Amino acid sequence: MPPQAYNESTEPTRAVGYIRVSTSEQGQSGLGLAAQRSAIEAACAARGWQLAAIEQDIGSGAKADRPGLQRALAAVEAGQVGCIIVAKLDRLSRSVSNFAQMLERFPGGIVCLDVGVDASTPTGQMVATVVSAMAQLERRLIGQRTKDALAIRRAQGVRLGRPVEVSAIAIRRAHELQSEGLSVAAIARRLNEEQVATPRSGRWHSPGVKRLLGYSDQ
Repeated sequence: MPPQAYNESTEPTRAVGYIRVSTSEQGQSGLGLAAQRSAIEAACAARGWQLAAIEQDIGSGAKADRPGLQRALAAVEAGQVGCIIVAKLDRLSRSVSNFAQMLERFPGGIVCLDVGVDASTPTGQMVATVVSAMAQLERRLIGQRTKDALAIRRAQGVRLGRPVEVSAIAIRRAHELQSEGLSVAAIARRLNEEQVATPRSGRWHSPGVKRLLGYSDQ
């Protein structure tokens, strides 16, 4: 989606919307771009806010792959709009730490409709803090439960982790190809072409071939 145009007004009632879906989410109820857009437009109309633009990203998850979000945040930072508004918190960020950083970077500039976060008001700031703290607590509790469960399993003598078994055929063939003067990348290609099985039913790549060559050819 091409960048939106913003004028130089700095009225606090001006907002930029942000909508996002991954490729797999586009057809799911409640997550589509149209549903998010409608929620944002309705919220701005109810508040009497001017919606300057709606930025969007499709099929992107990592922060670096979300140019629409970066444009929206840049508009807030430049004072072209007063806030960024999203229909759902997880459209903006699924990371507690990243969300907290956004709140710190843009005090008063984040509005999430589904959880009642409106950092432009004292009450909304309190809600934002509580939501962030509860999510952080839940993540820590999950981590602690996992750690406790693993400790119990170890105490019971259970060997954790998935064993990686490399076949003698793969080891022997990798050494044969190496003796022919093939590079590691070329060996990986040949192993894939010859359908030599990998330990986890995937494809051979250079790091895996290097590990193969580290085994004795028995």
